[in-house]
Amino acid sequence: MFLNRTDAGKQLAEKLQAYKNQEVVVFSLSHGGVPIGIEVSKVLDAPLELIFTKKIKHPYNPVYAIGAISENGMSIYNDSEIAKVEDEWLENEEAKLKNEIKYRRYKFGDIKHFATGKTAIIVDDGIATGFTMLAAIDDVKKQNPSKIVVAIPVVPEQMAQKLDQEVDEVVAIDRTRTYQGSVSAYYEQLEKLSDEELLERLELMRSSDKI
Repeated sequence: MFLNRTDAGKQLAEKLQAYKNQEVVVFSLSHGGVPIGIEVSKVLDAPLELIFTKKIKHPYNPVYAIGAISENGMSIYNDSEIAKVEDEWLENEEAKLKNEIKYRRYKFGDIKHFATGKTAIIVDDGIATGFTMLAAIDDVKKQNPSKIVVAIPVVPEQMAQKLDQEVDEVVAIDRTRTYQGSVSAYYEQLEKLSDEELLERLELMRSSDKI
């Protein structure tokens, strides 16, 4: 069990030491991946960028994700579940989520470091269904990186095997066959992070890099 996201990020950064002094861009899924990405970025001395995804939630069960959408990539679906919802509802839902992503990008700023010809390391605080990570991978592929690495504190083995087919490398601290049902089960503290808190952490990291 990890103490918190910062602790998980430090442990994950140690497993990524091979990428130090290489041309790397770290991409953190917002919001939970940002504290992880900050620690990885510091250890690898690599720029940190945010990648925005949104879960597509079931119209009658909002705690159940049936897909995910990213800023620039394709929508990722659970095909059997998407077949049960109306096309008009899905179209409207995706438009709404795209607008939310656009707002987040405006609030947090444009990407300054692209992964073209570099190694892209995509991080988050954990993976359950994997929809948001798959959407993020498709998004980052649009930048034509030379290599894509998914770095994650905990991931179910079945999902990890799927990611193995999508990216060049999956780096995990716990690649588990006995997944505990939720990412939060692996953290003593998994605080909810507001936009303001994330902006403050990012600004602190960037200002310390300038010293």
